[in-house]
Amino acid sequence: MTTENSPIEKVNNWIKNSVMLKLMTITILMLLLLIPTSMIKSIISEREDLNNLASADVSSKWAQSQEINGPVLSIPVLYENLVTKSIITRYWHILPNTLNINSTIEPKQLRRGIYEVVVYGSEIEFFGDFQIPDLIDQNNLKEIRYEEAFLTVGISDLRGIQNNVKLKWGDQDLGVEPGSKISDLIHSGITIYTPLDGKTEKLLPFEFNLDLQGSRNMSFVPIGSTTNVEVSSSWASPSFGGNFLPDEREVNENGFLATWNVLQLNRNYPQSWVGSENAKSLRASAFGVNLILPLDDYQKSMRSAKYAVMTIALTFLVFFLVEILNKRKIHPFQYALVGLALCLFYTLLVSISEHSNFNFAYGISTIGIVTMISLYSLSVFKVRKLSILLIATLAGIYGFLFVTIQLADYALLLGSLGLTIILGLTMYFTRKVNWYDINIQAR
Repeated sequence: MTTENSPIEKVNNWIKNSVMLKLMTITILMLLLLIPTSMIKSIISEREDLNNLASADVSSKWAQSQEINGPVLSIPVLYENLVTKSIITRYWHILPNTLNINSTIEPKQLRRGIYEVVVYGSEIEFFGDFQIPDLIDQNNLKEIRYEEAFLTVGISDLRGIQNNVKLKWGDQDLGVEPGSKISDLIHSGITIYTPLDGKTEKLLPFEFNLDLQGSRNMSFVPIGSTTNVEVSSSWASPSFGGNFLPDEREVNENGFLATWNVLQLNRNYPQSWVGSENAKSLRASAFGVNLILPLDDYQKSMRSAKYAVMTIALTFLVFFLVEILNKRKIHPFQYALVGLALCLFYTLLVSISEHSNFNFAYGISTIGIVTMISLYSLSVFKVRKLSILLIATLAGIYGFLFVTIQLADYALLLGSLGLTIILGLTMYFTRKVNWYDINIQAR
């Protein structure tokens, strides 16, 4: 029995030339390459967590997100407890008749090591008026101490106050004291004593300015019977959130301008009450703006890593078609090396983008990986035209991926259309292949 007719030799030739076996091998390789791809995603998540920790650390020293709640006018009232025959002091809270807020936010980007953090300084102007209602719970009421009335302005992080605050109350200039006397309603803020004469028919105008630092977010509680808020900034990527969206907004590359108009009827609490209720309702009605980094580098890197399977599959498809159409045998180990090179792209992308901008990192990573795979393909394909075809394919894949991850709103649509076109082209170029009568024979 000759060697070439032996069963072992037949099996060996089948293993070398079977298209089905090669497809199965390539598929298994792709599944195995999901392991390093998953590890790369873990690295990206870890680096993003470190970025968030750095952001939180900088914010804790600069000032956290700011929520403005107030001013609220509080008047001590005395009630008699008929059971214990004691006097109980409670606060009569009165909200502004009108409240107007004009805020200018000046964003700043600070760095902690290689990480970037968005903070801001702001100038806020408050003006409006109060009118004391003539209705109050009279049950067991003993006394209303108008002369001990005070205003409270809620500021969530007092470290952000940059200058002394002076409040103009009617024709008086009043100083402020730190802290909140109504911590069950406003847990952090400043207090201004405003003695009253008890007249309910007149308006009590107020006006003050506040220079405030914060991080990422500024929000307001609409406590006026009519609350008008205007916020402007040079930040070009705002995200409006909270319980109310702006009635008008203008966003462009030079910044944004947004205005809100909130009526008493739009909220779930009254203009005045006695006691500590409504604290949750006040906080729930807040609205404002976030200064976001649109699709930051880690988000873009994570989105690109999600397309790793597509990149590997399309590159392997080119190598496989070269095998079956041009009779160039390619060993599974060579497929594995190319797959690992494709995975290395994402590690390069993350590491370089931490020290530069994402677009530059993407370009350097693409050039490096495409060049490495293309030079390797010259020795594998042994035909320069085929290597040029591979370069064009890889350039198209990474170009398509770059455009896709830049378009946050249309990424899914563009990705779906691109994959459909790629599948259609593959079907077109392989339409005449007789898959039942093809073996991989080396030239």
